[in-house]
Amino acid sequence: MIDFGDFYQLIAKGPLSHWLNTLPAQLSAWQQESLHGKFRLWFNTLDHLPALTPDRLDLTHGVTAAMTQDIGAGQRAGIEQLLRNLMPWRKGPFSLYGVNIDTEWRSDWKWQRVAPHISPLQGRTILDVGCGSGYHLWRMVGEGAQLAVGIDPMQLFLCQFEAVRKLLGGDQRAHVLPLGIEQLPDLAAFDSVFSMGVLYHRRSPLDHLWQLKNQLVPDGELILETLVVDGDEHQVLVPGERYAQMRNVYFIPSPAALTRWLEKCGFVDIRVVDLCPTRCEEQRRTDWMRSESLADFLDPDDPGKTREGYPAPQRAVLIARKP
Repeated sequence: MIDFGDFYQLIAKGPLSHWLNTLPAQLSAWQQESLHGKFRLWFNTLDHLPALTPDRLDLTHGVTAAMTQDIGAGQRAGIEQLLRNLMPWRKGPFSLYGVNIDTEWRSDWKWQRVAPHISPLQGRTILDVGCGSGYHLWRMVGEGAQLAVGIDPMQLFLCQFEAVRKLLGGDQRAHVLPLGIEQLPDLAAFDSVFSMGVLYHRRSPLDHLWQLKNQLVPDGELILETLVVDGDEHQVLVPGERYAQMRNVYFIPSPAALTRWLEKCGFVDIRVVDLCPTRCEEQRRTDWMRSESLADFLDPDDPGKTREGYPAPQRAVLIARKP
């Protein structure tokens, strides 16, 4: 079973130490819960992956690990087969000793849109809500983060993260915990909080914004990336049963409406720093994620609409500050 002891030791003497009042019991309960039917396969995959320490590691331009002396075709093929046990891979890409994981999402493109607008991450303690496989955590470390903590309740994503970390030499600057934001106490300990691709999945989006705010230190920065629609401050799309074939999409506001929501939650210095449509080149089916993707979710006769007739996905990045 995955051991979180290193994380407990890491936070024991810092601003997150009070989290230890609740976190060990939560993760102990998680270990005893009914796990996904493939969890044993995923865990065995982690056990069989070699513990490698790259002598060439690039977390600034991507997530790339390599050896000056090539590991050899046989070991590379073994690593690839093990990593394929953890499919589907949705957030990435990763390049690990010549194994190139071509994920569904080009998360590097999202990072390129976000990174120029945020406060420098050097020395910061960061929370990434809904972090998936942890791709952005490694990019945050590449920007100098002291500690990047991701939370995501999906067991597969935790195993993917741990697989990548093992191949990066067991780097302790990033960690993923199998929790949802609603399971966190009000920690008020993170310098930056990221919520990317989460808000529209929340039944109560304002509660989500309050939860994010409660994790920040005073003067801390929220980086919010989410689906939006065109319109004024009163425009909010409430889809029916599905949006772009997703069942759990509840509210999609306009950037102006989302700004108003952030104001009502007490955030200040709110800025919309990026707005762009989601393209099929950015979210697509690959050999590492073989099920349907964005092209299958759009109207084949009008790619400006989803199959349900709603506006096709566009995403905004907003930056705000907790006073």
